[in-house]
Amino acid sequence: MKETIRARIAQIKKELEKGNVYGEKVLLVAATKTQSAEIVNMAIEGGVDAVAENKPQEFRDKNELLLPCARHFIGHLQTNKIKYLLGKIELYHSCDRDDLANELARQSKAKGLFSDILIQINIGEEESKGGYSYDSAKEVFTRLSQTEGLRVRGFMAMLPETGSEETLRGLVRKMRALYDWAKTQSSDIAYLSMGMSGDYKLCVEEGSNVIRVGSTIFGARDYSK
Repeated sequence: MKETIRARIAQIKKELEKGNVYGEKVLLVAATKTQSAEIVNMAIEGGVDAVAENKPQEFRDKNELLLPCARHFIGHLQTNKIKYLLGKIELYHSCDRDDLANELARQSKAKGLFSDILIQINIGEEESKGGYSYDSAKEVFTRLSQTEGLRVRGFMAMLPETGSEETLRGLVRKMRALYDWAKTQSSDIAYLSMGMSGDYKLCVEEGSNVIRVGSTIFGARDYSK
């Protein structure tokens, strides 16, 4: 298993070695949902740039067992679960609504911390997904950038599972344009997180510089565990 994971990571990193279409380094974030600490450590040893959980309790249970590596959080976060993550997460990808942003800011400020966040945008306008609307993104960015306790580092989005390739490419380009605008507003902007196992190549080709990959590294998830 260890050699399989290492080989898969090496293959992805080879694909990414030239960076994205803008020549930017692309961060490989391992999406570790349902994976044991032992398996996650194999990915860390294999050279991923960060490991990311979807569930706060799963993060809490695994965190002390993991090797040194950047910890990210990529799932929907309830405000009452922030306590499991505060001060331990380097980047929250999924800041998707005001009540989460405000509570994360409040708790961060109380502990003398800054929490680095990506603003999640619902680029496909899907009812099944969270996130701010694209039309509100600049206003949200401006507001959250001025919120003490938070540091906005960029944006995250998930592509719809259906749609023509050209439509999907157009959505990534819209997000890239938003990212480029934000870079003119703040020197903190560094990350456009788009791309999962099924679509990361397309996203990198259109300007994403962070990909969140699970099954391509670990194989199909076993949800019976």
